Amino acid sequence: MRSILIVGAGRSSAALVRYLLEKSFSEKLKVIIADISVDNAKKLVKGHENATIVELDIFNVESRKALVNSADIVISMLPARFHLEIAKDCLDFGKSLVTASYISKELMAMDEEVKKKGLVFMNEIGLDPGIDHMSAMQVIDRIKAKGGKMLLFESFTGGLVAPESDTNLWNYKFTWNPRNVVVAGQGGVAKFIQEGRYKYIPYHKLFRRTEFLSIEGYGNFEALANRDSLNYRDIYGLEDVLTLYRGTIRRVGFSRAWNIFVQLGMTDDSYHMEGSESMSYREFTNSFLPYKPHDSAELKLRHYLKIDQDDVIWEKLLELDIFNADKIVGIKDATPAQILQKILMDSWTLQEEDKDMIVMYHKFGFEIDGEKRQIESNMVVLGEDQSYTAMAKTVGLPVAIATLSILNGQIKSPGVQLPISKEVYDPILKELENYELLFHEKEVPYLGYNPNNLGA
Repeated sequence: MRSILIVGAGRSSAALVRYLLEKSFSEKLKVIIADISVDNAKKLVKGHENATIVELDIFNVESRKALVNSADIVISMLPARFHLEIAKDCLDFGKSLVTASYISKELMAMDEEVKKKGLVFMNEIGLDPGIDHMSAMQVIDRIKAKGGKMLLFESFTGGLVAPESDTNLWNYKFTWNPRNVVVAGQGGVAKFIQEGRYKYIPYHKLFRRTEFLSIEGYGNFEALANRDSLNYRDIYGLEDVLTLYRGTIRRVGFSRAWNIFVQLGMTDDSYHMEGSESMSYREFTNSFLPYKPHDSAELKLRHYLKIDQDDVIWEKLLELDIFNADKIVGIKDATPAQILQKILMDSWTLQEEDKDMIVMYHKFGFEIDGEKRQIESNMVVLGEDQSYTAMAKTVGLPVAIATLSILNGQIKSPGVQLPISKEVYDPILKELENYELLFHEKEVPYLGYNPNNLGA
Protein backbone atom coordinates (compact mmCIF):
# COMPACT_ATOMS: atom_id res chain seq x y z
CA MET A 1 0.00 0.00 0.00
CA ARG A 2 1.15 3.52 -0.82
CA SER A 3 0.34 6.18 1.75
CA ILE A 4 -1.00 9.67 1.13
CA LEU A 5 -0.89 12.07 4.07
CA ILE A 6 -3.55 14.80 4.14
CA VAL A 7 -2.81 17.45 6.75
CA GLY A 8 -6.02 19.34 7.53
CA ALA A 9 -9.62 18.15 7.33
CA GLY A 10 -11.55 21.37 6.82
CA ARG A 11 -14.57 22.09 4.62
CA SER A 12 -12.59 21.92 1.38
CA SER A 13 -11.31 18.41 2.11
CA ALA A 14 -14.53 16.41 1.67
CA ALA A 15 -14.34 15.81 -2.09
CA LEU A 16 -10.57 15.29 -1.89
CA VAL A 17 -10.91 12.52 0.70
CA ARG A 18 -13.84 10.88 -1.09
CA TYR A 19 -11.93 10.76 -4.39
CA LEU A 20 -8.82 9.19 -2.88
CA LEU A 21 -10.79 6.63 -0.88
CA GLU A 22 -12.79 5.66 -3.97
CA LYS A 23 -9.47 5.08 -5.76
CA SER A 24 -7.81 3.40 -2.77
CA PHE A 25 -8.50 -0.21 -3.76
CA SER A 26 -7.54 0.02 -7.44
CA GLU A 27 -4.54 2.28 -6.71
CA LYS A 28 -3.48 0.48 -3.50
CA LEU A 29 -3.69 3.58 -1.33
CA LYS A 30 -3.72 4.17 2.38
CA VAL A 31 -5.10 7.62 3.16
CA ILE A 32 -3.88 9.19 6.41
CA ILE A 33 -5.82 12.24 7.58
CA ALA A 34 -4.16 14.34 10.25
CA ASP A 35 -6.09 17.10 11.96
CA ILE A 36 -6.34 18.70 15.36
CA SER A 37 -10.04 17.77 15.28
CA VAL A 38 -10.49 14.01 14.98
CA ASP A 39 -14.27 14.48 14.75
CA ASN A 40 -13.92 16.43 11.49
CA ALA A 41 -11.85 13.67 9.95
CA LYS A 42 -14.24 10.93 11.11
CA LYS A 43 -17.10 12.61 9.26
CA LEU A 44 -15.06 12.54 6.06
CA VAL A 45 -13.92 8.91 6.08
CA LYS A 46 -17.12 7.27 7.42
CA GLY A 47 -15.23 4.25 8.72
CA HIS A 48 -13.49 3.43 5.40
CA GLU A 49 -11.02 0.58 5.84
CA ASN A 50 -8.25 2.31 3.87
CA ALA A 51 -8.41 5.48 5.94
CA THR A 52 -6.43 6.24 9.07
CA ILE A 53 -7.16 9.22 11.30
CA VAL A 54 -4.44 10.82 13.38
CA GLU A 55 -4.84 13.66 15.85
CA LEU A 56 -2.15 16.21 15.06
CA ASP A 57 -1.15 19.59 16.38
CA ILE A 58 1.13 20.84 13.60
CA PHE A 59 3.21 22.70 16.16
CA ASN A 60 4.18 19.34 17.64
CA VAL A 61 7.31 19.08 15.53
CA GLU A 62 8.19 15.50 16.41
CA SER A 63 4.75 14.12 15.58
CA ARG A 64 4.48 16.17 12.39
CA LYS A 65 7.86 15.07 11.09
CA ALA A 66 7.14 11.42 11.86
CA LEU A 67 3.90 11.57 9.85
CA VAL A 68 5.54 13.27 6.87
CA ASN A 69 8.39 10.75 6.90
CA SER A 70 5.95 7.83 6.88
CA ALA A 71 4.05 9.04 3.79
CA ASP A 72 4.78 8.61 0.09
CA ILE A 73 3.32 12.03 -0.74
CA VAL A 74 1.84 14.87 1.33
CA ILE A 75 -1.17 17.15 0.80
CA SER A 76 -1.43 20.27 2.94
CA MET A 77 -4.97 21.59 3.30
CA LEU A 78 -3.94 23.88 6.12
CA PRO A 79 -4.23 27.68 5.95
CA ALA A 80 -1.50 29.00 3.65
CA ARG A 81 0.60 30.42 6.48
CA PHE A 82 1.31 26.89 7.76
CA HIS A 83 2.45 25.32 4.47
CA LEU A 84 6.09 26.30 4.86
CA GLU A 85 6.74 24.04 7.86
CA ILE A 86 5.17 21.11 6.05
CA ALA A 87 7.22 21.95 2.95
CA LYS A 88 10.47 21.96 4.95
CA ASP A 89 9.63 18.53 6.34
CA CYS A 90 8.86 17.24 2.85
CA LEU A 91 12.19 18.53 1.59
CA ASP A 92 14.05 16.95 4.51
CA PHE A 93 12.46 13.54 3.96
CA GLY A 94 12.26 13.62 0.15
CA LYS A 95 8.47 13.77 -0.21
CA SER A 96 6.50 15.55 -2.93
CA LEU A 97 3.91 18.08 -1.76
CA VAL A 98 0.56 19.37 -3.05
CA THR A 99 -1.30 22.49 -1.85
CA ALA A 100 -4.17 24.60 -3.20
CA SER A 101 -2.61 27.88 -2.03
CA TYR A 102 -0.66 30.61 -3.78
CA ILE A 103 3.10 30.09 -3.91
CA SER A 104 4.75 32.23 -1.24
CA LYS A 105 8.17 33.84 -1.69
CA GLU A 106 9.52 31.57 1.05
CA LEU A 107 8.26 28.47 -0.71
CA MET A 108 9.58 29.63 -4.08
CA ALA A 109 13.01 30.07 -2.49
CA MET A 110 13.08 26.29 -2.01
CA ASP A 111 12.73 25.63 -5.75
CA GLU A 112 16.39 24.80 -6.46
CA GLU A 113 16.63 22.31 -3.58
CA VAL A 114 13.30 20.74 -4.57
CA LYS A 115 14.56 20.25 -8.12
CA LYS A 116 17.85 18.76 -6.91
CA LYS A 117 15.91 16.11 -5.02
CA GLY A 118 13.62 15.45 -7.99
CA LEU A 119 10.49 16.39 -6.03
CA VAL A 120 7.27 17.98 -7.22
CA PHE A 121 5.87 20.76 -5.03
CA MET A 122 2.58 21.49 -6.80
CA ASN A 123 0.70 24.58 -5.62
CA GLU A 124 -2.25 26.68 -6.79
CA ILE A 125 -4.10 23.52 -7.85
CA GLY A 126 -7.53 24.22 -6.34
CA LEU A 127 -10.23 26.45 -7.78
CA ASP A 128 -8.90 30.00 -7.93
CA PRO A 129 -5.97 29.58 -8.02
CA GLY A 130 -6.05 26.27 -9.85
CA ILE A 131 -8.81 25.48 -12.32
CA ASP A 132 -8.56 29.08 -13.51
CA HIS A 133 -4.87 28.57 -14.38
CA MET A 134 -5.42 25.25 -16.13
CA SER A 135 -8.50 26.22 -18.15
CA ALA A 136 -6.92 29.52 -19.21
CA MET A 137 -3.61 27.99 -20.27
CA GLN A 138 -5.32 25.21 -22.22
CA VAL A 139 -7.08 27.75 -24.45
CA ILE A 140 -4.16 30.20 -24.63
CA ASP A 141 -1.74 27.43 -25.64
CA ARG A 142 -4.22 26.18 -28.24
CA ILE A 143 -4.57 29.66 -29.75
CA LYS A 144 -0.80 30.14 -29.86
CA ALA A 145 -0.27 26.69 -31.39
CA LYS A 146 -2.47 27.80 -34.31
CA GLY A 147 -0.35 30.91 -34.81
CA GLY A 148 -2.69 33.23 -32.98
CA LYS A 149 -1.62 36.37 -31.13
CA MET A 150 -3.36 37.04 -27.82
CA LEU A 151 -4.97 40.49 -27.56
CA LEU A 152 -7.23 40.15 -24.55
CA PHE A 153 -7.70 37.89 -21.55
CA GLU A 154 -10.33 38.39 -18.87
CA SER A 155 -11.11 35.91 -16.09
CA PHE A 156 -13.65 35.99 -13.27
CA THR A 157 -14.58 33.52 -10.51
CA GLY A 158 -17.22 33.59 -7.81
CA GLY A 159 -18.35 31.42 -4.93
CA LEU A 160 -22.10 32.01 -4.76
CA VAL A 161 -25.31 30.46 -3.52
CA ALA A 162 -27.19 28.10 -5.87
CA PRO A 163 -30.36 29.56 -7.45
CA GLU A 164 -32.68 27.30 -5.45
CA SER A 165 -31.03 28.44 -2.19
CA ASP A 166 -30.92 32.13 -3.08
CA THR A 167 -33.32 33.41 -0.42
CA ASN A 168 -32.11 36.90 0.54
CA LEU A 169 -32.07 40.31 -1.12
CA TRP A 170 -28.28 40.26 -1.42
CA ASN A 171 -28.38 37.07 -3.54
CA TYR A 172 -25.40 35.90 -1.52
CA LYS A 173 -24.42 33.54 1.30
CA PHE A 174 -21.03 32.57 2.69
CA THR A 175 -19.63 29.61 0.79
CA TRP A 176 -16.05 30.01 2.03
CA ASN A 177 -14.15 31.85 4.76
CA PRO A 178 -16.43 34.77 5.81
CA ARG A 179 -13.49 36.84 7.00
CA ASN A 180 -11.94 36.80 3.52
CA VAL A 181 -15.19 38.13 2.09
CA VAL A 182 -15.39 40.99 4.60
CA VAL A 183 -11.80 42.21 4.12
CA ALA A 184 -11.54 41.47 0.37
CA GLY A 185 -9.70 44.14 -1.61
CA GLN A 186 -8.06 45.86 1.33
CA GLY A 187 -4.37 46.63 1.73
CA GLY A 188 -3.65 47.51 -1.87
CA VAL A 189 -4.93 48.79 -5.17
CA ALA A 190 -6.50 46.79 -8.00
CA LYS A 191 -4.19 46.95 -11.03
CA PHE A 192 -4.92 45.81 -14.58
CA ILE A 193 -4.47 46.80 -18.21
CA GLN A 194 -7.19 47.68 -20.74
CA GLU A 195 -6.49 48.36 -24.40
CA GLY A 196 -2.85 49.02 -23.55
CA ARG A 197 -3.60 51.47 -20.75
CA TYR A 198 -2.76 50.76 -17.11
CA LYS A 199 -5.71 51.16 -14.76
CA TYR A 200 -5.86 51.40 -10.96
CA ILE A 201 -8.79 51.19 -8.56
CA PRO A 202 -8.21 52.09 -4.89
CA TYR A 203 -10.16 50.17 -2.25
CA HIS A 204 -12.64 52.97 -1.51
CA LYS A 205 -13.74 52.90 -5.19
CA LEU A 206 -13.46 49.18 -5.84
CA PHE A 207 -17.12 48.30 -5.34
CA ARG A 208 -18.37 51.04 -7.64
CA ARG A 209 -16.28 49.96 -10.63
CA THR A 210 -17.90 46.71 -11.74
CA GLU A 211 -18.21 44.96 -15.07
CA PHE A 212 -21.21 42.92 -16.20
CA LEU A 213 -21.45 39.44 -17.69
CA SER A 214 -24.16 36.96 -18.56
CA ILE A 215 -24.11 33.16 -18.48
CA GLU A 216 -26.76 31.23 -20.35
CA GLY A 217 -29.18 29.52 -17.98
CA TYR A 218 -27.93 31.41 -14.93
CA GLY A 219 -28.60 35.05 -15.73
CA ASN A 220 -26.59 38.19 -15.11
CA PHE A 221 -23.61 38.77 -12.85
CA GLU A 222 -21.19 41.56 -11.98
CA ALA A 223 -17.44 41.37 -11.55
CA LEU A 224 -15.09 43.53 -9.51
CA ALA A 225 -11.34 43.70 -10.04
CA ASN A 226 -8.93 41.51 -8.09
CA ARG A 227 -5.79 42.89 -6.42
CA ASP A 228 -3.17 42.67 -9.19
CA SER A 229 -4.05 41.21 -12.58
CA LEU A 230 -0.63 42.23 -13.95
CA ASN A 231 1.04 39.35 -12.08
CA TYR A 232 -0.40 37.00 -14.67
CA ARG A 233 1.31 38.47 -17.72
CA ASP A 234 4.49 36.46 -17.17
CA ILE A 235 2.73 33.41 -15.69
CA TYR A 236 0.44 33.02 -18.73
CA GLY A 237 2.96 34.22 -21.32
CA LEU A 238 0.87 37.31 -22.08
CA GLU A 239 3.60 39.96 -21.91
CA ASP A 240 2.26 41.81 -24.99
CA VAL A 241 -1.47 41.44 -24.35
CA LEU A 242 -3.46 44.69 -24.55
CA THR A 243 -6.12 43.79 -21.99
CA LEU A 244 -5.61 41.66 -18.90
CA TYR A 245 -8.25 41.79 -16.21
CA ARG A 246 -9.13 39.33 -13.42
CA GLY A 247 -11.92 39.67 -10.93
CA THR A 248 -14.50 38.26 -8.53
CA ILE A 249 -18.09 37.44 -9.50
CA ARG A 250 -21.19 38.49 -7.57
CA ARG A 251 -24.85 38.84 -8.49
CA VAL A 252 -25.77 42.24 -9.93
CA GLY A 253 -26.36 44.82 -7.22
CA PHE A 254 -24.22 43.22 -4.51
CA SER A 255 -21.24 45.54 -4.90
CA ARG A 256 -23.27 48.75 -4.85
CA ALA A 257 -24.84 47.69 -1.56
CA TRP A 258 -21.56 46.42 -0.08
CA ASN A 259 -20.02 49.80 -0.81
CA ILE A 260 -22.20 51.21 2.01
CA PHE A 261 -20.16 49.19 4.52
CA VAL A 262 -16.91 50.36 2.94
CA GLN A 263 -17.94 54.01 3.07
CA LEU A 264 -19.05 53.73 6.69
CA GLY A 265 -15.79 52.02 7.71
CA MET A 266 -17.39 48.78 8.85
CA THR A 267 -14.93 46.60 6.92
CA ASP A 268 -11.89 48.10 8.68
CA ASP A 269 -9.82 45.47 10.49
CA SER A 270 -7.05 47.76 11.78
CA TYR A 271 -8.35 48.78 15.20
CA HIS A 272 -10.47 47.50 18.10
CA MET A 273 -13.75 49.03 19.20
CA GLU A 274 -14.26 49.86 22.87
CA GLY A 275 -17.09 48.01 24.59
CA SER A 276 -17.69 45.69 21.65
CA GLU A 277 -18.57 42.76 23.90
CA SER A 278 -21.78 44.40 25.14
CA MET A 279 -22.45 46.53 22.05
CA SER A 280 -25.75 46.03 20.19
CA TYR A 281 -25.94 45.84 16.42
CA ARG A 282 -27.69 49.21 16.48
CA GLU A 283 -24.95 50.77 18.59
CA PHE A 284 -22.33 49.39 16.22
CA THR A 285 -24.04 50.99 13.22
CA ASN A 286 -24.58 54.26 15.09
CA SER A 287 -20.87 54.40 15.97
CA PHE A 288 -20.08 55.37 12.36
CA LEU A 289 -22.78 58.05 12.05
CA PRO A 290 -22.76 61.77 12.98
CA TYR A 291 -23.90 62.78 16.44
CA LYS A 292 -27.47 64.03 16.10
CA PRO A 293 -29.35 63.10 19.29
CA HIS A 294 -32.77 64.00 17.86
CA ASP A 295 -32.41 61.84 14.72
CA SER A 296 -32.72 58.08 14.59
CA ALA A 297 -29.81 55.92 13.38
CA GLU A 298 -31.90 54.99 10.35
CA LEU A 299 -32.48 58.61 9.38
CA LYS A 300 -28.84 59.56 9.96
CA LEU A 301 -27.56 56.73 7.78
CA ARG A 302 -29.94 57.54 4.94
CA HIS A 303 -29.01 61.22 5.00
CA TYR A 304 -25.29 60.57 5.48
CA LEU A 305 -25.03 58.27 2.46
CA LYS A 306 -27.93 59.73 0.48
CA ILE A 307 -29.99 56.54 0.36
CA ASP A 308 -33.65 56.97 -0.57
CA GLN A 309 -36.15 55.06 1.54
CA ASP A 310 -37.45 53.22 -1.54
CA ASP A 311 -33.95 52.26 -2.70
CA VAL A 312 -33.40 48.49 -2.78
CA ILE A 313 -30.14 49.08 -0.87
CA TRP A 314 -32.17 50.27 2.09
CA GLU A 315 -34.18 47.04 2.07
CA LYS A 316 -30.94 45.06 1.97
CA LEU A 317 -29.58 46.88 5.01
CA LEU A 318 -32.80 46.35 6.96
CA GLU A 319 -32.74 42.66 6.10
CA LEU A 320 -29.39 42.30 7.90
CA ASP A 321 -30.79 43.63 11.18
CA ILE A 322 -28.03 46.25 11.52
CA PHE A 323 -30.41 48.49 13.50
CA ASN A 324 -31.46 45.79 15.95
CA ALA A 325 -31.04 47.07 19.53
CA ASP A 326 -31.54 43.63 21.12
CA LYS A 327 -28.88 41.63 19.28
CA ILE A 328 -25.49 41.85 21.00
CA VAL A 329 -22.09 41.58 19.30
CA GLY A 330 -20.61 39.53 22.16
CA ILE A 331 -17.00 39.73 20.95
CA LYS A 332 -14.42 41.37 23.22
CA ASP A 333 -12.06 43.94 21.64
CA ALA A 334 -13.49 43.30 18.20
CA THR A 335 -12.52 45.17 15.06
CA PRO A 336 -15.27 46.66 12.87
CA ALA A 337 -14.65 43.90 10.32
CA GLN A 338 -15.09 41.20 12.97
CA ILE A 339 -18.37 42.71 14.13
CA LEU A 340 -19.66 43.07 10.58
CA GLN A 341 -18.76 39.43 9.94
CA LYS A 342 -20.74 38.40 13.03
CA ILE A 343 -23.78 40.36 11.82
CA LEU A 344 -23.57 38.95 8.30
CA MET A 345 -23.21 35.37 9.51
CA ASP A 346 -26.66 35.67 11.12
CA SER A 347 -28.16 36.08 7.65
CA TRP A 348 -25.66 34.62 5.21
CA THR A 349 -24.70 31.28 6.76
CA LEU A 350 -25.69 28.36 4.55
CA GLN A 351 -28.56 26.38 6.05
CA GLU A 352 -28.53 22.59 6.15
CA GLU A 353 -30.64 22.32 3.01
CA ASP A 354 -28.77 25.07 1.10
CA LYS A 355 -26.46 24.43 -1.83
CA ASP A 356 -23.64 26.60 -3.17
CA MET A 357 -22.53 27.40 -6.71
CA ILE A 358 -19.20 28.16 -8.36
CA VAL A 359 -19.12 30.33 -11.48
CA MET A 360 -15.99 30.81 -13.59
CA TYR A 361 -15.87 32.86 -16.78
CA HIS A 362 -13.03 33.50 -19.26
CA LYS A 363 -12.83 35.67 -22.35
CA PHE A 364 -10.00 35.32 -24.89
CA GLY A 365 -9.45 37.86 -27.67
CA PHE A 366 -6.88 36.99 -30.34
CA GLU A 367 -5.79 37.55 -33.92
CA ILE A 368 -5.08 34.87 -36.53
CA ASP A 369 -4.16 35.64 -40.16
CA GLY A 370 -5.21 39.26 -39.72
CA GLU A 371 -8.65 38.33 -38.37
CA LYS A 372 -9.64 39.24 -34.81
CA ARG A 373 -11.61 36.55 -33.01
CA GLN A 374 -12.99 35.94 -29.54
CA ILE A 375 -13.75 32.88 -27.39
CA GLU A 376 -15.95 32.86 -24.28
CA SER A 377 -15.71 29.98 -21.82
CA ASN A 378 -17.61 29.33 -18.62
CA MET A 379 -18.01 26.68 -15.93
CA VAL A 380 -20.87 26.45 -13.44
CA VAL A 381 -20.71 23.87 -10.64
CA LEU A 382 -23.52 23.21 -8.14
CA GLY A 383 -22.96 21.72 -4.71
CA GLU A 384 -24.51 18.40 -3.66
CA ASP A 385 -25.03 19.18 0.02
CA GLN A 386 -23.30 20.80 2.99
CA SER A 387 -20.36 18.38 2.87
CA TYR A 388 -19.81 18.00 -0.85
CA THR A 389 -20.20 21.63 -1.76
CA ALA A 390 -19.30 23.12 -5.12
CA MET A 391 -16.39 24.79 -3.33
CA ALA A 392 -15.18 21.49 -1.86
CA LYS A 393 -15.40 19.79 -5.27
CA THR A 394 -13.64 22.52 -7.24
CA VAL A 395 -10.85 22.84 -4.66
CA GLY A 396 -10.48 19.21 -3.56
CA LEU A 397 -10.81 17.27 -6.82
CA PRO A 398 -7.93 19.00 -8.68
CA VAL A 399 -5.75 18.52 -5.59
CA ALA A 400 -6.63 14.82 -5.44
CA ILE A 401 -6.10 14.17 -9.15
CA ALA A 402 -2.77 16.01 -9.16
CA THR A 403 -1.59 14.07 -6.09
CA LEU A 404 -2.35 10.70 -7.67
CA SER A 405 -0.77 11.82 -10.95
CA ILE A 406 2.45 12.76 -9.14
CA LEU A 407 2.43 9.53 -7.17
CA ASN A 408 1.98 7.53 -10.40
CA GLY A 409 4.77 9.40 -12.21
CA GLN A 410 2.46 11.06 -14.74
CA ILE A 411 3.49 14.51 -13.49
CA LYS A 412 7.25 14.30 -13.15
CA SER A 413 8.81 17.72 -13.88
CA PRO A 414 10.40 18.69 -10.53
CA GLY A 415 10.30 22.00 -8.71
CA VAL A 416 8.02 24.42 -6.89
CA GLN A 417 5.32 25.05 -9.48
CA LEU A 418 1.76 25.84 -10.44
CA PRO A 419 -0.34 23.89 -13.00
CA ILE A 420 0.34 25.80 -16.22
CA SER A 421 2.10 23.11 -18.27
CA LYS A 422 0.28 20.84 -20.72
CA GLU A 423 1.68 17.81 -18.86
CA VAL A 424 -0.34 18.90 -15.85
CA TYR A 425 -3.49 20.64 -17.08
CA ASP A 426 -4.59 18.37 -19.93
CA PRO A 427 -5.12 15.13 -17.96
CA ILE A 428 -6.51 16.92 -14.90
CA LEU A 429 -9.08 18.93 -16.87
CA LYS A 430 -10.02 15.78 -18.78
CA GLU A 431 -10.68 13.84 -15.58
CA LEU A 432 -12.57 16.74 -13.99
CA GLU A 433 -15.13 16.41 -16.79
CA ASN A 434 -16.09 13.03 -15.30
CA TYR A 435 -17.25 14.94 -12.22
CA GLU A 436 -19.21 17.53 -14.24
CA LEU A 437 -16.51 20.15 -13.78
CA LEU A 438 -16.31 21.21 -17.40
CA PHE A 439 -16.21 24.36 -19.50
CA HIS A 440 -18.72 25.41 -22.13
CA GLU A 441 -16.91 27.24 -24.89
CA LYS A 442 -18.10 29.26 -27.86
CA GLU A 443 -16.61 31.63 -30.41
CA VAL A 444 -18.29 35.03 -30.74
CA PRO A 445 -17.58 38.18 -32.78
CA TYR A 446 -14.54 40.05 -31.48
CA LEU A 447 -15.65 42.92 -29.25
CA GLY A 448 -12.39 43.85 -27.57
CA TYR A 449 -12.79 45.42 -24.17
CA ASN A 450 -16.41 46.40 -23.62
CA PRO A 451 -17.40 47.03 -19.99
CA ASN A 452 -21.08 46.80 -20.85
CA ASN A 453 -20.89 43.44 -22.61
CA LEU A 454 -18.78 40.73 -20.99
CA GLY A 455 -21.03 37.90 -22.08
CA ALA A 456 -23.65 36.76 -24.52
